[in-house]
Amino acid sequence: MDLVFPAAVVLIVLKLFAELALALLNRAEVRRHAARAPDAVAAIMDGATYAKSVDYTLAKNRFGLVEGIFETVVLLAVLAGWVLPWVFVRVTSWGVPGAAWTGALAILLTGMLLSVPGLPFDWWAQFRLEDKFGFNKSTPMLWIADKLKGAALGLVIGFPLLWALLSLVGRLGASWWVWGYALLFSFQLLMLVLYPKLILPLFNKLTPLPEGDLRTRLMALAGRTGFAARTIEVMDGSKRSGHSNAFFTGFGRFRRIILFDTLIVQLTPEELEAVLAHEIGHYRRGHIPKMLVVSAVMQFAGFWAVAELARSAWFNPAFGFRAGELAPAFLLFGLLGGAATFWLTPLMNLFSRRHEYEADAFARNALGSPGAMVAALRKLAQKNLTNLTPHPWFSGFYYSHPTMVEREAALVRGG
Repeated sequence: MDLVFPAAVVLIVLKLFAELALALLNRAEVRRHAARAPDAVAAIMDGATYAKSVDYTLAKNRFGLVEGIFETVVLLAVLAGWVLPWVFVRVTSWGVPGAAWTGALAILLTGMLLSVPGLPFDWWAQFRLEDKFGFNKSTPMLWIADKLKGAALGLVIGFPLLWALLSLVGRLGASWWVWGYALLFSFQLLMLVLYPKLILPLFNKLTPLPEGDLRTRLMALAGRTGFAARTIEVMDGSKRSGHSNAFFTGFGRFRRIILFDTLIVQLTPEELEAVLAHEIGHYRRGHIPKMLVVSAVMQFAGFWAVAELARSAWFNPAFGFRAGELAPAFLLFGLLGGAATFWLTPLMNLFSRRHEYEADAFARNALGSPGAMVAALRKLAQKNLTNLTPHPWFSGFYYSHPTMVEREAALVRGG
């Protein structure tokens, strides 16, 4: 037991060092190309936009370095100061010993308290960094409202779910984690359907794409590529950010296509067709079910790990909790698990990048040529000030999408 806490600290610090090393490598690579863009990059972005993208990338890099160090220091201070058991003792004293509802509430309140030190960084990122480069469209009142809504949703959704999970222990004994996993995974599948209907509208307004040439073209594309969609909706992403995106949610007859309003403004109808074809490519190539399977396997392993750690004689006591308590084990796993799963990030992103190549190829084939997709990607890179010269180790570790240069080369050569 005496080695558990130091081992956790080592894992947390190693993660921080890896993050800092990768960030510094990326920073050096961006600076190396700052004066003159490589030929492949110069073909994508004009000189003035490229210079601005370099500044934006370096500014985000500096901010990320400071934020990463701060978050790690806060986590280590909380663990070393036994803040977690102090909070748990007080919250769980509101009910009878071992009550599932007080354990669930303690987890949620602790998570909310731990998010408070990071709020100034969230604010700075939105109203200083993003604003400096013209991306921020939010207001302080909207930002505060988003935070309050997020906290309220955490309580409304998270509390009954955690209460149900913790209650399984008393009812099912040692096998609780199998049923707990089934409960959580089923809930996530349900949320794929309910999120765009119940949650997303709390933050953004969704409106059907108006009748006209664009809607006709996009619906025709969906029809001939085997993606039957009831509607295409436009989301008012511009009320918070100048960044743009497109995605689809749900599955089966509940799926829907969602476009940011900024995307519609930035791209031509042909380019929007390409972006939509790319998103349809994810569906037609079965990427969503594949990622759900990966997620299911990882969650299953996670529930097993929590169950084993909770009933061990060494895990909880190393952090100031009583052995055998499930709620603290859930919280500790949530806080410390990332230090271990961090090293799986490049593997997960490798699969994701492969999916992106396949979706790009689908879009190229659906439209008959790579031209519209290349044009859309170039324009999105320009509008979002994308980093076009990341260090290979950095992009290989963190990027869920291939770099712009890699995507364009694959589209043009037909790979």
